[in-house]
Amino acid sequence: MTPILEATTLAAGETREARAFLKRRSFNARELMAQRFPPIQELVPGVIATGLVMLVAAPKIGKSWMCLDLDYQASIGGRAFGCIGISQRPTMYLALEDGPRRLQNRMNKLGITKPPATMQFITTLGEMNLLDTIRMFFTSNTGNNPLIILDTLGKVKGMAARVTGENDFERDYRLMTAFKDAVDEVDGATLLVVHHTRKAFSGDFLDTVSGTNGIAGAADTILKIDRQRNSTDGILQVTSRDAAEGEYAMRFDSDTGLWTLTGGSLSEAADAAREAHQTKNVGDLMGDVIHAVNNHPEGVQAWKVAEEIGDVTPEKVAVYLNRAANSNRLSRPSRGVFAPPEKTVNV
Repeated sequence: MTPILEATTLAAGETREARAFLKRRSFNARELMAQRFPPIQELVPGVIATGLVMLVAAPKIGKSWMCLDLDYQASIGGRAFGCIGISQRPTMYLALEDGPRRLQNRMNKLGITKPPATMQFITTLGEMNLLDTIRMFFTSNTGNNPLIILDTLGKVKGMAARVTGENDFERDYRLMTAFKDAVDEVDGATLLVVHHTRKAFSGDFLDTVSGTNGIAGAADTILKIDRQRNSTDGILQVTSRDAAEGEYAMRFDSDTGLWTLTGGSLSEAADAAREAHQTKNVGDLMGDVIHAVNNHPEGVQAWKVAEEIGDVTPEKVAVYLNRAANSNRLSRPSRGVFAPPEKTVNV
């Protein structure tokens, strides 16, 4: 099978042809399979693909702090979440819940003292048409992977007049589809829409997005921040049509407003998020036992865990290991051997 070619291996003419094909509304299967498409572009490699992105969280959790720092890092080609390098691009922040004074105060707190002129703000739309404003910025920056952050959806949702006979789902989906159509017109563009979660608990985080399923249904990527109000620790959940899904542990520094990935990398943050789930609502000793086992993806026995923890007998550790395995916090690949959950081990 011929491998998919990277964008750098496509000639300019081939790239133009592939991008033109992406805008076609109809084609046959033979035409489709003859195409060599450039790879999907990403705003934050490994986390956020370009396109229509939603960032949701409860009020006053730190969404706007995350967005403002991400906006700045994108405008200078810096590092998202403190460690992931991203490419430079023009940005526009529709900060519709903030004014110039608050934005300046937040930028000072984030340590942004010399921002580039390509980092633009709009705090009120006035007579401007929202979709026209979005399209104009994207098309005027074609080829430069522009980024727009809309903070928040609630400030503009009322602008979408209800069509006669239209229910709430249809209205929400129509609005979000209009956003998606606008961002899809320019290859490499990203529209990040900030929104709130509902209070009701749900096992699937997509069901916590406030409003009808029409809001989440049109998005390419959805990000959700979970953080207890008095805690610095949070979890970033990601689901996407095109990028890898995952959960990542993060820390919010209220003194600086910065969100950073725990451990300084995606893999470390993913491991920390998994361990946060494993140790939720457990005591200190159980937490220590689980942490010790997570350091041994190949599998480990009770005596070794007891040795690493110290001041506890292998017999007592074995009791906790079996409890953790019985509650699916750990796996038991073979008799007397314990490993992180969903890990293949060889013993």
